[in-house]
Amino acid sequence: MSDLITPGLVTLDASLGTTTHDVITHLANQITAQGRATDAAELAEHALAREAKTATGVPGGIAIPHCRSAAVTAPTLAMARLADPVDFGAKDGPADLIFFIAAPEGADKDHLKLLSKLARALVKKSFTAALREAKSPREIVDLVAEVISDAPAAPAAAPAATEPAAAEPAVTKRAKVVAVTACPTGIAHTYMAADALAQAAAELGIDFAVETQGSSGSTPLDAALINEADAVIFAVDVDVRDRGRFAGKPVIQVPVKRGVDEPAKLLTDAVAASTDPHARRVPAAAAEDPAQGPDATKESFGGGLKRALLTGVSYMIPFVAGGGLLIALGFLLGGYAITDVADTYLGENTLWNLPEAGLLAYLGAAAFKIGSLSMGFLVPALAGYIAYAYADRPGIAPGFTAGAVAGFMGAGFIGGIVGGVIAGLACRWINSWSVPRWLRGLMPVVIVPLLGSIIASGLMFLVLGGPIARLTEALNDWLSGMSGVAAAGLGLILGLMMAVDLGGPVNKVAYSFAVAGLGAGSLVENPAPLMIMAAVMAAGMVPPLAMALATVIAPKLFSGAERENGKAAWLLGAAFISEGAIPFAAADPLRVIPASMVGAGVTGSLVMVFNVVSQAPHGGIFVFFAMNNTWPLFLLATVIGTVISALLVIILKKFVRKSPAVQAQPAAAESAGVAA
Repeated sequence: MSDLITPGLVTLDASLGTTTHDVITHLANQITAQGRATDAAELAEHALAREAKTATGVPGGIAIPHCRSAAVTAPTLAMARLADPVDFGAKDGPADLIFFIAAPEGADKDHLKLLSKLARALVKKSFTAALREAKSPREIVDLVAEVISDAPAAPAAAPAATEPAAAEPAVTKRAKVVAVTACPTGIAHTYMAADALAQAAAELGIDFAVETQGSSGSTPLDAALINEADAVIFAVDVDVRDRGRFAGKPVIQVPVKRGVDEPAKLLTDAVAASTDPHARRVPAAAAEDPAQGPDATKESFGGGLKRALLTGVSYMIPFVAGGGLLIALGFLLGGYAITDVADTYLGENTLWNLPEAGLLAYLGAAAFKIGSLSMGFLVPALAGYIAYAYADRPGIAPGFTAGAVAGFMGAGFIGGIVGGVIAGLACRWINSWSVPRWLRGLMPVVIVPLLGSIIASGLMFLVLGGPIARLTEALNDWLSGMSGVAAAGLGLILGLMMAVDLGGPVNKVAYSFAVAGLGAGSLVENPAPLMIMAAVMAAGMVPPLAMALATVIAPKLFSGAERENGKAAWLLGAAFISEGAIPFAAADPLRVIPASMVGAGVTGSLVMVFNVVSQAPHGGIFVFFAMNNTWPLFLLATVIGTVISALLVIILKKFVRKSPAVQAQPAAAESAGVAA
């Protein structure tokens, strides 16, 4: 054990700076000076990158920065007891006990097990008290060696408790809960969360077992324990291995750090979920028909529709983003007149027989045409994957066909949604028929797609397509004639929607509304859809840019991890990736989200008033060439909204006291799964 930590790797009662960067850099230099790493800067860089993903501060004034790095030559533990505590992102305040775990890229499992034992020992108050009372580096080394040698190799099922602890919520029946913990590095948080949950389960009188999917190996939970469990907790930052084992179980899924910070709450939530018929459940394996999954009978029509729409949008976005950016590239290379000559250039010329306009014009025509063809899949892809969400793979072909019919009839985006829903429900219904065994093999590849296409596309042609086409035409006419207060109001609403959940369902509704109109928009005849796209894109840029600006103006109001996230948020915001603000919203939703909404709403409104246009659906300021000559006003509107949100979040953090009862809910980050 002594090869992990030596007195030369221990710093006691020193002031190492005021930020996580200062402390980690000092410890990286110390490790390198002891011959345990070859490059201090590289080691510090890897540890800080890990810190930016998830803050490593845990309750009790402790922080465990850690990483794997090729610069590390031997598994190493460096420790600092700070005279001036530094904020590592723990909810209860700054940390004075810092353990830096540095592992080589190919560390052997024996050493990793020892490091994980130390991480789990840090949840014991007696151990941390002894660390704070130690008089010398040698005493620290001896304490660490003792817990490493004595700590159990893996967290066991929580022992039975005769009665719940008085300080925790009472559990009215003896529940059985299993859990999986996992973090990206698999060294510290994985095991600390497991032990914190086990201790809390013992205090609450809950039968508990946990599987740690970490770097030092994983022993799968016994199938009998899983079968008997009332609920499961996934405290993970990575995918759960072999998730299908837990199919049908009520599940509480959170980032691994909440397993360390709030173990009792997670357990009581899991117990509550075990008796809630509407609780989220682990879905069945992907090979199974989703319609027959464990929670299919529990899902309301509204819940199913929401899930299907989000699925359709998530699969549609790559067509739109790629196609829109290619169209913008076509304009950049060939000018805005490329729309009129692209077909001629590509039909009569080749790369070896260029048109008179030259190579750039020809390449611009090719980019524009590829983008236009990609955008042509917008409605079919939306409809196809809405149907897929209802009926799995057998629904894709009927959905795509219904979407193509909607496009042919002029029913557009709304028609695609309606056609996709009808196709999905029809295919799910057909797939539920009881048929002879000999026919069952033909159902998913012939019968379901055939009948589903007839039903969905037939209804679109014969009944629904015409009315929806007239509704779409009326909507386009209304948008085209919009100006003044009406345009500003629409921009305000879209801006608020873009910031309210930062990539979640509401954000995606606003974004989908914008991209749906791109195909009908034009700079001369119908610029309104292009203005809506610009408003949505500018508003979506505001939250991350505002948080980045706020960390620069008032850094003391933000944790070290948030300040590091703020550096990345500049680029994320500029590129129209709203999710760059999620770490801030997860830590302080009641102040960050309202501030973001105000600035984004102002920006959306200003873009509409300024008549800014965007022919690209993505890219932020990097696709300025797709905004004709309006990009300076686009930038101005974005800057105004950013400043407003940044100042507002600073004011709220300074003068609006955060209630102790209100805790950060990382669920916002979990639900915001759509990439920009």
